[in-house]
Amino acid sequence: MATLLKLRLGVSDDPTAFQPSLNDCLEAMLQQSDLLVTEMLNGLVAATAPNSTRRIAGFQQPGTKLAIQEMSKNLKAVSGSFRAELTRLVYEGGGKETVHAEALRFEDLRLFEASELDQSIEVARAQQEVTLAVDDVLPTLDALVSTLLGWRTIQPGLNPVRPDVFVRALQATLSEHVPDAQVREQLIAPSAGLLGANLRRLYKELADWLASTGVEPAVPIGGRVVKGGLASGKPVADSMAKTLLTLDRLRKLLHGDFDANTAPRDFLHTMPASMSLLQEMKQVDALVQKLESRPKAPPPAEPVDLLKEAEKPPGESAPRLGTQLGGEVVRLMFDNLAVDKRLLPEFKVQLKALEPGILRLAEQDSRFFSDRTHPARQFLDRITQRSLAFSDEKDPGWRRFLATVQDSVQWMGSKVVDADTFGELLDNLQDKWSEHDVVLKARREEAARALLHAEQRNLLAQKLAAEFVAQVENLDVADFVLDFLKNSWAQVVAEAQLSCADGSDDPYGYRAMVDDLVWSVQKSTATRGRAKRLVQMIPGLLSKLREGLDRIEYPPELTARFFNNLITIHRAAVHEGRDAISQAAAEAVEAQESEFSDEDAAQAELWLDKQEAVDSGYLDGDALTPEHVASPEAMMEEPSGPARATDLKTGTWVELMVKNQWLRAQLTWASPHATLFMFTSQAGTAHSMSRRTLDKLRAAGHIKVVAERNVVDEALDQVAKTALKNSLDAKG
Repeated sequence: MATLLKLRLGVSDDPTAFQPSLNDCLEAMLQQSDLLVTEMLNGLVAATAPNSTRRIAGFQQPGTKLAIQEMSKNLKAVSGSFRAELTRLVYEGGGKETVHAEALRFEDLRLFEASELDQSIEVARAQQEVTLAVDDVLPTLDALVSTLLGWRTIQPGLNPVRPDVFVRALQATLSEHVPDAQVREQLIAPSAGLLGANLRRLYKELADWLASTGVEPAVPIGGRVVKGGLASGKPVADSMAKTLLTLDRLRKLLHGDFDANTAPRDFLHTMPASMSLLQEMKQVDALVQKLESRPKAPPPAEPVDLLKEAEKPPGESAPRLGTQLGGEVVRLMFDNLAVDKRLLPEFKVQLKALEPGILRLAEQDSRFFSDRTHPARQFLDRITQRSLAFSDEKDPGWRRFLATVQDSVQWMGSKVVDADTFGELLDNLQDKWSEHDVVLKARREEAARALLHAEQRNLLAQKLAAEFVAQVENLDVADFVLDFLKNSWAQVVAEAQLSCADGSDDPYGYRAMVDDLVWSVQKSTATRGRAKRLVQMIPGLLSKLREGLDRIEYPPELTARFFNNLITIHRAAVHEGRDAISQAAAEAVEAQESEFSDEDAAQAELWLDKQEAVDSGYLDGDALTPEHVASPEAMMEEPSGPARATDLKTGTWVELMVKNQWLRAQLTWASPHATLFMFTSQAGTAHSMSRRTLDKLRAAGHIKVVAERNVVDEALDQVAKTALKNSLDAKG
């Protein structure tokens, strides 16, 4: 294949050329999609030839051979489909949103049919083929693209042209041009292997091009680039994991198929179905290595062939197989919790003490796996999520929290372990936490009320500002007056409307006086008697303006600056141009340009009065200065997380930089229009900010996402990843 980027790379030969933008990078990739498809189809055709060295036995079947021939014959249509889908994914769905939409959850497995699981495994194999092919060149490209995206640290999950985007485009193309599902399953992995070989060359040339134009790579997280790929080294040595832990058997466990009573249960609390956990296959190795190092369980009194057990009639083998499978899932879940760096060591000791009880429960009650509202799941969720409030064992409140968990663990030892036991434990914990939680809840609600009122006022002020702009259109008004109307006075009028109980549109006359203010500063109103009217109007006008600004506690320095300018213009108008000094001063004020560009107006920081800011711990984004950035060590540790404020969900735990110290806090409230966000620490201190400030803090490394989901759910998701890996090994 010819050099993919030969023409594009020529740009770097010109030392005066501008550095490429992100859009240039994406366009360069998309232009090569036809070549990628052509080379892939040529490889598939060669694999169908009986005497070819690249022959694949499965491709000699009539259906598969015909499908390849049809695609080769319709090369232009196939290339068009691939290019269209790839373009859509890159520009519309290639970012973080797609990762969230495509990630498989543990609970999702029960929603899949066997045929869907087979398809997911084949797609996972395709992802594996591409990932292994580009593994050595992808980290460099990720670093360069992260810079184009505006990140200081490498964010592989945000790369719009990461490998899984090409795999999804390939999958969509095959779905469109190969009607037979079984044929598609045979084709997708070999097709992905051919695609990956050429994609590797494309990634390398693209990285060389970006580097040659002076694009600096982002800083590697952790201080070094870690290559991707599946778990390397020995295969899983644990025979139980090999034979039991597969996607299909996990699905059956969630359905209750292994219970003594094999009638399927219907549980309402499940997560939405999604495709598969393809994106995170590279992260399985930690748990797999943990399995390998774990001591083997003693052999049973009567050796059992688990594969034969699985093949026996359900009534004869299901309970034994289900018991062992459930035990393996529980042990893997606790293994994952044990290596979770977000959980403190003393808390992990208590979790380890809970493991035997959960194992006994799971043997009797498979609802633990399938029902997220099961008391035992709720108990684990509550204690692990609450533990995230503490980043250090010296944090205030940690000892009190740990004591409540220790009491629960000891209490469980004296009880029969079942769902009711965990229900009692949960109620007991809630009673112990309630006194502290009630105080925190009251503080949060008070802060939320202040923020909600501020959002309502700001939204109404934006509407009023647009009306004021339309009102002075084509009038000769100084820019500082227009700025005042759009910003300060719009807030005053909005606050007056919201605070009026009877719903009056203008309870204090603040809106009506806009006409007087505009008339008093127009340059074209030098009519007879104007000076006399101004003398009569100005005292009341200034008094009314001060009254309105005081009502919203507008900053005194901004108020003083506006009145100085306004009085300068009024003085010149009263003298009707006869005072040269005052006239010159007025002309200088009128000549001042607006302090706000159109972009500033579109991204204006939400404004809160002093009391609202105090109640909600408001952080003003304008106080951020370029030198206020996270330390290099903190930037190295920054995990990849939501790129925009609107991606954060209520309940997300973060590390927040406040007064040059990292603070653990939880997103406890977001306003209805997602313009204001409030984080709360375990001590009850609120830290709120606008969406613009939150985005700026994320970009500066001042906010690091700790956990977006429940820790237990994530631990079970890791079990599903291990199951997928074993399924791939079984089919390989």
